[in-house]
Amino acid sequence: MANRISDQEQNEGPTPEQARRGRRTAFLLFALGFGPMIVATIMFYTGWLNPAGHTNNGVLLQPVAPVSTLSLETASGTPLTERFGPDKTDPDWLMIVAAGQCGSQCEELLYLARQVNIALGKNANRVSRAAALGSVPSDLQSRWSSEYSSMERLVPAAGAQPNWPSGINPQAEPRILLVDPFGNVMMHYGSEHTGKDMLEDLKHLLKLSQIG
Repeated sequence: MANRISDQEQNEGPTPEQARRGRRTAFLLFALGFGPMIVATIMFYTGWLNPAGHTNNGVLLQPVAPVSTLSLETASGTPLTERFGPDKTDPDWLMIVAAGQCGSQCEELLYLARQVNIALGKNANRVSRAAALGSVPSDLQSRWSSEYSSMERLVPAAGAQPNWPSGINPQAEPRILLVDPFGNVMMHYGSEHTGKDMLEDLKHLLKLSQIG
């Protein structure tokens, strides 16, 4: 009899109350992990509950563009999209320097992204850097490992071409694209912006994403 009871107990699934408790726990874990990030995104785009009246310095994309439309991947063939989303653990913000031929203006943006990243101090590890460049002069290529070793190179996925968001044409004008942890290209910068402009925006966003 004892064996039959044990077998019956093993075959029984969770009770309705246990299932509800499990769903509540999962929801709370998700809210604790990603709730602040969601709130930060809403606050930045709408200005909701923003007592400082902060306005972005970069060019805000409305609507935002999913990073999947860029059709970019790493040199090893890993799609860029795999780095983002609510199922990822501590996904980073990402600055992408995009350009066709990387001339002087392009290199100025490479330098700007690097210096802004360093200036974030203790939050520097929350922002990654990458570059999607059509061609790189031999001089810059020879200096890349010493000056931009922390900036990953991205390439178009096999058989695809990047579909850049409206207002962004790297072939004509190099830009720095800012991608949020959900994988949205949300803002971009160019030679008309200073390092201070970018730093203010990033500090504001990183501060908001720590709410709660």
